[in-house]
Amino acid sequence: MKKKILKAISPITLLVVALFIIGSGCPADDGIDDEPETSACDYEGYDALDTSNNTTTLIPEAELTTDFFYTSSNGPEVEIYETSNPGDFWFVTTVVTANAAGTGQLSIDGVIQTVNVTCLATGSAVGEGMQFIVTGSGLDAEFCVKIDEYH
Repeated sequence: MKKKILKAISPITLLVVALFIIGSGCPADDGIDDEPETSACDYEGYDALDTSNNTTTLIPEAELTTDFFYTSSNGPEVEIYETSNPGDFWFVTTVVTANAAGTGQLSIDGVIQTVNVTCLATGSAVGEGMQFIVTGSGLDAEFCVKIDEYH
């Protein structure tokens, strides 16, 4: 009797498990690589951890301006800056292709550093999302923003 129950449950259990695995993929994995899903971002805006003193800095997306320069002299590039403080907080990179990696410049309180950049998602029009992982000396950050200006 015990073997009959296990044999009857086994195919059903396998089917349920298979459907669960197939249906529970990453919500951001919808085949669209030009717009980060809200759930793919840890925070909408700038989210940074200063690993030297374990402090977190958050700047909401609404307080950032994102300019995408498609026709820049450097090739396509993005500039993200704090709208109320553009001279002291900004980020610039030419790493604007999804899954590409390279470098960029990040200015915090006027101190400019070269940072490593990975572009997780990109856009090509106003309102589309862009997502970057930024790392540097004592810094682990993410930008999750929408394009405000397209040039």
